[in-house]
Amino acid sequence: MENLHDKRKIYEKSQLLESQIKENPIEMFRDWFLEAEENPAVSEANAMAISTVEADGCPRTRMVLLKAYTWEGFIFYTNYNSKKGKAIEKNANACLHFFWPSLERQIIIKAELEKIPENLSDGYFHSRPKGSQLGAVVSHQSSVIPNREFLENKLKELEKEYENKEVPRPENWGGYLAKPYEIEFWQGRPNRLHDRIIYELQENFDWKISRLAP
Repeated sequence: MENLHDKRKIYEKSQLLESQIKENPIEMFRDWFLEAEENPAVSEANAMAISTVEADGCPRTRMVLLKAYTWEGFIFYTNYNSKKGKAIEKNANACLHFFWPSLERQIIIKAELEKIPENLSDGYFHSRPKGSQLGAVVSHQSSVIPNREFLENKLKELEKEYENKEVPRPENWGGYLAKPYEIEFWQGRPNRLHDRIIYELQENFDWKISRLAP
């Protein structure tokens, strides 16, 4: 067993003061996301964890890629018949999490998820490389398969079938819009006195802004 008691890091790269806080959390997200995109130490700024609650009551977390964000919320794509898709069908609440260690920042987003219109899923699907389109058709995500060769053989068959044809978007593949109702911005600070600013959506659709103890 390894003792990790002495593994510590001093957080001192930035701060999040009241004078820096925007009225709308999407504006704050935009500013932080752009900084992450421009930072060479961040390889995938749009990589985010999404946690859903499964039928047994246990959360499941996995990494996905954010593909768009608007004033309404955050958009990602997946197979609707996957574990996450089935979990969302039963419980549309989820938690998104961005972590950028090189900036000593994280963003935690509680949101309600809904499917985006089919034409938007169509547009994104056909903007992807053809290999990625075929991969979405090949993979019945989260289902049990016999081996790796099974997938590769199916892909070869589809490559021949759609060699000179457009790949249709599978009906069970598309986007979700995560509409936030709580967003926390976390900035690491020295002595573990981290900055935590939380936005909570009110009934009148304004955002209540509070500072949380670290």
